Amino acid sequence: MKRIVGLLAAAVCLAQAAEKIAGGPMVVNLKGRSATVVWVVEQGSAKLGTTPGAIDKSAPALEVRQTSFSGLAPGKTYYYDVDGSDAGKGSFKTPPSGAEPFEFVVFGDTRTRHEVHRRVIASILKYSEPEFVLHSGDLVSDGYDSAQWPVFFDIERELLRKIAFYPALGNHERNNRQFYDFFQVGTPYYSFDWGTAHFIVLNSDLGNAASTPSAKEAFWQAQKTWFEEDLKASQKASYRFVIAHHPPMTAVSRRQAGNPEMAALLPLFDKYKVTAGFFGHDHNYQHYLKDGIHYVVSGGGGAPLYDVANPPAGITVKATSVEHFCRIRMNGDTAKVAAIGVDGAVLDEFELHASK
Repeated sequence: MKRIVGLLAAAVCLAQAAEKIAGGPMVVNLKGRSATVVWVVEQGSAKLGTTPGAIDKSAPALEVRQTSFSGLAPGKTYYYDVDGSDAGKGSFKTPPSGAEPFEFVVFGDTRTRHEVHRRVIASILKYSEPEFVLHSGDLVSDGYDSAQWPVFFDIERELLRKIAFYPALGNHERNNRQFYDFFQVGTPYYSFDWGTAHFIVLNSDLGNAASTPSAKEAFWQAQKTWFEEDLKASQKASYRFVIAHHPPMTAVSRRQAGNPEMAALLPLFDKYKVTAGFFGHDHNYQHYLKDGIHYVVSGGGGAPLYDVANPPAGITVKATSVEHFCRIRMNGDTAKVAAIGVDGAVLDEFELHASK
């Protein structure tokens, strides 16, 4: 009997050791004094084809491993190890308790042209030192395709293991369950604080939010109500940032009438003194200044670039079709924003100021 138990224990250990990390490890859902470490493992695969003799399309079976920690000290760097290997090690820094300086980056639309996506990540690692990342959506081309997620995670591996990751839901994720599981996002919209700044992540993908027009309307109204209540509750914050996939304005001609719901939220941006909004969806860089609020489209993470044409008159600061990321350096009452190309060139830069 002891021999059987010993063999079973050995088998379990071998099975655990044989698990292949397909995603992460990474820190998600980092809020205040608690954090979740997630890693995705590959447990076999399945193949698909149109005939018995041509079963040639393969997709991995992915499982999420996660553990949570609480009681963390503010402004401290923590190190973790999920399996004892180099691939399973990482670190993250907790939010500061006050107005200490920190840095974060924003980028998005990484769904295709993987070689470009790799260059963007390499540039982030070379030209910035972020404590966390805001991804503006469209992480992959099809959130239902399990074969695409390991590619995304492989490209972002060295970045993810050093930061906390906060993604917005893009239309190409298609509201798939894997997005919620991988990033431990309990709801399609959420918020968090970092130091004296408040961040609100919205779900602008109304097309996939529900299956009927009435359900979509109910979803949007519920999110709008939550958004206003969250903004009200954050009025003591020095900065308020909003992140969503679809922008309320654009310099891409064929999409200039495409996001009326997001455009309808702009009065709330003004009423509750939003500092800046960051968006994706359009594969380029756009910067607008409207009623004292900065609106930035950062969709140059790898997907095919879109031409810039007919930028909105009177509010356009910069609009250019280029791969890039945005680096934001927070320092007390001033934040410096820079849009940086894959070669390190500064494409645009401007300052933000704390609310008085």
